[in-house]
Amino acid sequence: MFILLMGPPGAGKGTQAAKLVEKFTIPHISTGDMFRAAVKEGTELGKQAKACMDAGQLVPDSVTIGIVKERLAKEDCKRGFILDGFPRTIAQAEALDRTLSELNIKLDRVINITAPETELVGRMTGRRICKGCGATYHVAFNASKVAGVCDSCGGELYQRADDTEATVVNRLAVYQSQTQPLIEYYQDKGLYTEINGLQPINTVLSDIINSLRGGQV
Repeated sequence: MFILLMGPPGAGKGTQAAKLVEKFTIPHISTGDMFRAAVKEGTELGKQAKACMDAGQLVPDSVTIGIVKERLAKEDCKRGFILDGFPRTIAQAEALDRTLSELNIKLDRVINITAPETELVGRMTGRRICKGCGATYHVAFNASKVAGVCDSCGGELYQRADDTEATVVNRLAVYQSQTQPLIEYYQDKGLYTEINGLQPINTVLSDIINSLRGGQV
């Protein structure tokens, strides 16, 4: 299965990606993972990306596309992949189409896991992280036994700076403005499916699998 996975922060995309990896035995490839791997491997494109990042500059599309192509051409992607976090613009989507064509790969589905903004804000602002072991909690859905204290190691729980309400609302607005053109792009190609991320985790997974097999969600 060749899957492009979309979804706003807090919609449960990471949870579903992990389950899809387990089901289909294909790699989950995020933009961040690709950049880190290219930099670590010291590829020419990785060096160019590192120079941009070290200088606090955006990595040019030409370099990003090159890194994506290098990753998707690897042996573990021959049977499929879950591409996450790319493309972010129509220009990148068009470049991805050309790359996939060169690799003789055809996307099976573009899956967008959605949820209302109010729900996403609640999910993200309620998240707490342990300073000691990194365990994740939520004040409403997965609270620690003692408020502010990690169940596992007794470490202090804190809220990440990017999980404050103002930051979350801004992140969601930016995501929405970026994503809408891509939704229309993939709708026109007949590849797009929207999945309700408010459902139980296994129901979301079932809906995704059904859409990949050509069923109606």
